[in-house]
Parts: sequence; C-alpha cells; structure tokens
Amino acid sequence: MHKTVLTSTNSVNIQQVLRRAWGWYLHSGIQEDSSGVARHYRIDLGRNSRISTEITGYAVGAYCDFFRRSGEERHLQAAIRSGQFLLRAWDSQFGIYPFEWPTTETPAENRAFFFDCGIIARGLLQLYRQTGKSEYLDGAAACGRSMWRHFERDGQLMPILQLPSLEATPFGGSWSNNPGCYQLKPALCWLDLAALTGDQVFSSWYETALQRAISNDDAFLPGTAERPRIMDRLHAYCYFLEALLPVADREMCTSVLKNGIEKTARYLREIAPTFARSDVYAQLLRVRLFAAHSGAVALQEPEAEEEARAIPAFQYNSTEARLNGGFSFGIRDGELTPYANPVSTAFCAQALALWDDYKNGHFRASVGDLI
Repeated sequence: MHKTVLTSTNSVNIQQVLRRAWGWYLHSGIQEDSSGVARHYRIDLGRNSRISTEITGYAVGAYCDFFRRSGEERHLQAAIRSGQFLLRAWDSQFGIYPFEWPTTETPAENRAFFFDCGIIARGLLQLYRQTGKSEYLDGAAACGRSMWRHFERDGQLMPILQLPSLEATPFGGSWSNNPGCYQLKPALCWLDLAALTGDQVFSSWYETALQRAISNDDAFLPGTAERPRIMDRLHAYCYFLEALLPVADREMCTSVLKNGIEKTARYLREIAPTFARSDVYAQLLRVRLFAAHSGAVALQEPEAEEEARAIPAFQYNSTEARLNGGFSFGIRDGELTPYANPVSTAFCAQALALWDDYKNGHFRASVGDLI
C-alpha cells in the first residue's frame, strides 16, 4: 500500500510535479493504442479499466493545456489522436456518444450519459481552439444538439440513457444517476458553442440548465449522512461551481458561488482526515483562483495555500511507468487508493499550474481553458 503525508508547496518544485504528471499522460499507457483513454489504471489488478469516451474528452483538454504550457508538440499530437478517436466513437446511427468503448453484451456498459457528452464536446472545442480545424467544432456542435434532443424530458435533463433503446434509466441512490446541479458543468459546452457558432439556441439551453442547477443548490449538499459519500458529492458540487464561473458577474451567481466555496471548504476539511479526494482539492482551488481573477469572490489565500499544499501528496512516485507521475483518486485512512486516475491527474496538474501562476503574478487563464 502507498502511505502518504501532506507536504508544503514551499518544499515541492511545482514544475517538477507538472512535468511528471505530463509524462504520465504520455508514457503510462493510459492513452491506449486506439488513442482512447482508459477510465483509470487499476493498481491492484495491474491493468487499465475500459476506455471511456468521457475520460478521453477530459484527456483532450488536458493534453491541450499541457501543450499551451510546455510548447511541446508531442502533447498536441496526443490531443489530436484522442480527438480523432472521439470523432470515430460517435454513434452516427443514434447521434450520441456511448459511455464506454467498444460496446459489449453487458447492458449496463452500453449506456450514454448527459454529463459525459458535455465533457466530450468541451474537449473537442478545446482542440478546435488549438488547431482551428472545423471538424472538431462540427463534432462538438452535433454532440451539443444531441444532448438537448435526447436527454431533455419532462423538464429535466435525464442523466443516463440505455443504448440502443435511448430509454431513460431509473433514477437511483447516487448523485450520478439523478438530475442535479452538477449537470451545469457539461452544459458549459452550450455556452461555448453559442459563442463559437453564433447559434443562440445553445445559449438558451445553458440558461435553462443554469436556473435548474441553482434551484438544486441547497438540496445537493450534504445529500447524505455518510461522510465518504459527502466527499464524493463535493466532487460533483465543484462541477456546479466551475460552471458558474462564466456568469459569476451576475448578482445571484456571485452569491451562490461565494457560499458554495465556503460550504465546500468546510465539508472538505471536516471529512479529509479519514477520506479525501484529490480532485476535490484541485477543483476547489481552481474555482477560487478563477473566481478571484474575475473579481467575483475575493481569494482566501491561507485556505488556497492549504489546498495547494495537499495536492502533491496524491501523486505517485514510482519506478513503474504505469504509475510514476500519475495522481491517485484519493487518500483513505492515510493510504492512497489503488487508482492512477487521468481526471485526478489533469485536475491536480492544472490546479497547481494555476496556483504557481498566481504566486508568480501572471495568472492569465480564461474559463475556457478549464479542463
């Protein structure tokens, strides 16, 4: 098992942490021969989980972010390979992205998620901004339109559809199989598509999702009495906060964002001694920095510093290429959980890079760069 202790960013070379994370994305095998990206590497089993279209979408955004920072062509080429994979993975018969790839005979593995589709569209849009190639904008627009066409039913965005029937699956006990405020993160693709295509129907869909998300804000947290599950919900709630950033200048959204940051920070610190997710630390830090940069919510620098200090402890230091430089999903009772996770790695690397920018006085990122 991997034991860990929290460190100080004063004793950590952030650029070294970033280079190791970027190297893990290139050399660990998490991007497979097909150029699809696996959900995570299972350390206990010694193999990747299945390829996920959602995680591939995140990876495209991560590779683009790494390229912008490093200037190294290999990151852009990795982004293009995964972007091309996503264009191939589109189910043209039904006009939707499958949850995992390739399809199987197990019904639960042949589904489509509203959330995943939005993340894929945002990854394609990042690649469009980076390359200027219209195929990525066209692919994102097709995905964005299908999200409303397929998932909007009875005044709600259905979280999961069964394939090939496109029937909505029953709501369940987890946040991920119920509608909720976290769905505003994938809806960000609609806001970006409105700006890039000029089609304001996308903007109207985002506005609808925004009102529904805000109405769900108070009910989403804590949402359960089980503290580990509250930590999981913090991850989802941070998606909501991220998706408020483009409209943080609106009075209502400013208030919700400020209160949400405070609420997330409080729960995180209460629960972290027994179970902490790396992505929650990273997402909260990113939200703080972007909200402060826009002038919406003043930065509480001591708390931000504490969150930045916590992040390097989740990074694997190993002689194994499958592990070295990747970030674990979490720490439970002082031990890293056995998942080298591409989303955790992307979020943690970006959060530390943005924190380094802030500390050095040159924070210039835009919300469109948010992975």
